[in-house]
Amino acid sequence: MVESVFERLEPLLPRVRKPVQYVGGERNAGTKPWESVPVHWALCYPDAYEVGLPNQGLMILYEVLNERPDALAERTYAVWPDLAELMREHGVPQFTVDGHRPVGAFDVLGVSFATELGYTNLLSVLDLAGVPLRSAERTTEHPLVLAGGHAAFNPEPIADFVDLVALGDGEEVVGDITDVVKEAKASGLTRRQTLERLAAVPGVYVPGLYEVSYGDDGAIAAVTPTSDAAPARVHKRTTSDLDDWPYPKKPLVPMAETVHERMSVEIFRGCTRGCRFCQAGMITRPVRERSPQGVGEMVEEGLKNSGYHEVGLLSLSSADHSGIGEIATSLADRYEGTGTGLSLPSTRVDAFNVTLAEELTRSGRRSGLTFAPEGGSERLRKVINKMVSEEELIKTVSTAYEHGWRQVKLYFMCGLPTETDEDVLQIASMAHEVIRAGRRAAGRGDVRTTVSIGAFVPKPHTPFQWAAQTPPDVVDDRLRKLREAINSDRSLGRNVGLRYHDGQPSLVEGLLSRGDRRIGRVIERAWRDGQQFDGWSEHFSFDRWMAAAAAELEGVDVDWFTTRERDEHEILPWDHLDSGLDRGWLWDDWQDALAAEEQDDCRWTPCFDCGVCPTMGTEIQMAPPGRPSLPITPVDHRTSTPVRNPAFAADRP
Repeated sequence: MVESVFERLEPLLPRVRKPVQYVGGERNAGTKPWESVPVHWALCYPDAYEVGLPNQGLMILYEVLNERPDALAERTYAVWPDLAELMREHGVPQFTVDGHRPVGAFDVLGVSFATELGYTNLLSVLDLAGVPLRSAERTTEHPLVLAGGHAAFNPEPIADFVDLVALGDGEEVVGDITDVVKEAKASGLTRRQTLERLAAVPGVYVPGLYEVSYGDDGAIAAVTPTSDAAPARVHKRTTSDLDDWPYPKKPLVPMAETVHERMSVEIFRGCTRGCRFCQAGMITRPVRERSPQGVGEMVEEGLKNSGYHEVGLLSLSSADHSGIGEIATSLADRYEGTGTGLSLPSTRVDAFNVTLAEELTRSGRRSGLTFAPEGGSERLRKVINKMVSEEELIKTVSTAYEHGWRQVKLYFMCGLPTETDEDVLQIASMAHEVIRAGRRAAGRGDVRTTVSIGAFVPKPHTPFQWAAQTPPDVVDDRLRKLREAINSDRSLGRNVGLRYHDGQPSLVEGLLSRGDRRIGRVIERAWRDGQQFDGWSEHFSFDRWMAAAAAELEGVDVDWFTTRERDEHEILPWDHLDSGLDRGWLWDDWQDALAAEEQDDCRWTPCFDCGVCPTMGTEIQMAPPGRPSLPITPVDHRTSTPVRNPAFAADRP
């Protein structure tokens, strides 16, 4: 019997910030009797409750696991430093918010990493749970620590702290892991034996079963399995038919304010637009669309079970769904007059049109619109394969302003490969032209745009994995010049907001995203020196990270991992982890980027051999046609002519 720690926790809550985030009891949450199942999962999002609760991935796995008769799943989040200090003082361990059970008592601690900046919080969770930080020091009495999520596609910096890693989609692999753990417990297997059996599960990587050696130049010489149970290469898992996985059916409704207050449905997974900076678009290939009927059923079920009044249609680029017209029209028909709003949180400039705008606003509710040109100049957008012209952007935002929007957000990056000061300054010119066009379209002068800038971080499994990261001082200098350029025209600049992140946190993210196992020592040193919640500016300390790196790295330094360009044949820390993308294709696309040559979207043009479909044994999955869709036709941006994939031409309007 595992007892709740709530009696010890409750007296501490009046002394901390936002105590409601620790009490649980959310709508659609629940607990099972501990003894009723053989396998117990604690699912962790390594950030604050307000960020972690809306996470779709964790919510899906929570429901999938709890539907099994042989498993239970509860949730835990990183606790703020104020409560963590009190927990240590009073002997209260890391707990789940569902049953307030100690995390250390669970069989599996599954940690979902959306960003590498959650790594230090992992160590805080383990320490508070009483679990040894290093996998090698754990016994059968401790939970198996599993990492997943996009930031786990290069788990080498945390290889010493996790027992296993799930690569790719999680819906099916968590069931396979549950089966192995159940059998291992029933058979009395040792921890090593259990890990070797888990290494045989497709998509599961066990770092402790591999040895990494380094050459005199500091680069990796080899990654070698140390057990016959460990494959030389680990391939990601891909969930094929999303209609077979209509989760979450009962979305969690938070007790405290969170970053997203809406019910969300993932309308498709994957992206073939080929933006060279986008790790999510690369590692989630191929595209798998949910059918319009499936989307409608999920929306109906989710609204009924949650009480939300806004529906977010999620994907990496939601307006790219081949049936987005049918989806938007059918939902607008169904919920018109009910006060339920529709939103596309991710909208491409070249996929937004008048008809879609009208459907999204028929309810009378207008959510924010965000468009992401990413690069300030046309040349730079060719480098990153973001095939959007300034003319298209102006036309699109004018459509939005004309249909009643008064605020549009534009997202760019700074520090992209081959970028110059002039590329960044063109963002100011574009923002000014957006305001001019918006005033003409809306017939009024109060239209606004917010320019949001993120510092570029090269990511594994992308064509930019070989690129040199731009130093923080260069990024900060370009952002200073951009701010001056935006404010240079007072009549326009006052209608343009500018938000940006400075370059220092991005350098640390770059160190963690492309680091190898040697970075684990840096993470532990930074954490022991007090570093945590690195995604929050008030907690981030660049000096602390640099001091930790200087103390722990030998023969290499931060610049070696970040601002250095890699050559074609260097063994990268993640080369033994297969996202399905052919390494040679990635390198060729990197060379195309340097030549500012664009790559088409293979959904509408013939295959360009990225490797995913044959490697994964899958293919692009388009939703079956239903009622006529909106006239959203892909365009070849080099010729401005419509393009169609012959394989799907008969199915499209």
